[in-house]
Amino acid sequence: MQRYGRSITAGFVATVVLSIVMVAKSAVGMLPALNVPALLSSILDAPGVPAVGWIAHFIIGAVIWGLLFAVFSRYIRGSYWLKGVKFATGAWLMMMLFIMPVAGAGYFGMALGIAVPVATLILHWIYGFVLGLTYTLERRTAIYRRRRYAPEG
Repeated sequence: MQRYGRSITAGFVATVVLSIVMVAKSAVGMLPALNVPALLSSILDAPGVPAVGWIAHFIIGAVIWGLLFAVFSRYIRGSYWLKGVKFATGAWLMMMLFIMPVAGAGYFGMALGIAVPVATLILHWIYGFVLGLTYTLERRTAIYRRRRYAPEG
């Protein structure tokens, strides 16, 4: 059960880092101009309400992908940071095949240009790296605490 709490926390940290990178990318005018919270707001029938998109973004990143990482990470080979990157590649693929078409951007967001799938893949890799790294750090901390505070017998 603790594994799921760690995975949600790791998902939250990864989503915060991803969000900072997204905002920074937009602030400096890097292409492509893809506003994920606005995209999610429009899918949720709340266009022009950025708070709805940001809440959905954090629920998806922290809770949904965080919990799914806890479930599937044991089946992915590699260290946890690499598991996170591989897992995030799958999350990216789901976004490209399901979310983008629903948002009207076509498969792989091609209606927005070729840079969209590339940029979103890189963003997902950043998310996955932070997800896996945070998860393993939390895991090691939990193991350390159990060993340190275990009753002597």
